[in-house]
Amino acid sequence: MRIREAKIADIKQIQIIRNSVKENTLSNPDLVTDKDCEEFITVRGKGWVCEFEEQIVGFAIVDLKENNIWALFLDPEFEGRGIGQTLHNTMLDWYFKQTKEKIWLGTAFNTRAEKFYSKAGWTEAGTHGIKEIRFEMTFEDWTTISNSLSPRKNQDLT
Repeated sequence: MRIREAKIADIKQIQIIRNSVKENTLSNPDLVTDKDCEEFITVRGKGWVCEFEEQIVGFAIVDLKENNIWALFLDPEFEGRGIGQTLHNTMLDWYFKQTKEKIWLGTAFNTRAEKFYSKAGWTEAGTHGIKEIRFEMTFEDWTTISNSLSPRKNQDLT
C-alpha cells in the first residue's frame, strides 16, 4: 500500500469509497459532486489517497479556505490497518506546513470516527450543526503529537 497525492483522475474511486462507508453516510450522495472533489483537491486544499494493487482504498482531503478536514474515509474492507491514521497524519503534516491556523472537523456523534479523532488528540469543541460533534486541533497540539509519532510516522503499510 502506498500514500500519494490525489489527482482529478482519482475522483471516481474517491466517490465510490465515500458512498461505501457504514457511518457518516450522506443522506443524498448527489450533495458531494465530482466538481466539489475537484475544487477541494486542486483549489481549496489538497487530498491524498491510499492505493492497494492500483485501487484506491482510502482518501483524505483538507480545506485551507475553511481550515477544515473535508474528508477522511476508508473502504470498510481496509479498516484496522493503520491507513486512516497514516492519511490523517500526512494531511495534518501538510496542513500545518501551510498555516498555523487551528483546524476543525465535524463528525457524527457516537461513531468510530468520533473515537478515532479523540484518540488522535483532537479536542472536543462543542457541536457542528445539530447532528455532529466539532473537533479542533491547534498547531501546538499537532507539533507535540507529531513529535511523539516520529519513529512510526512513515511506516510501511504492508
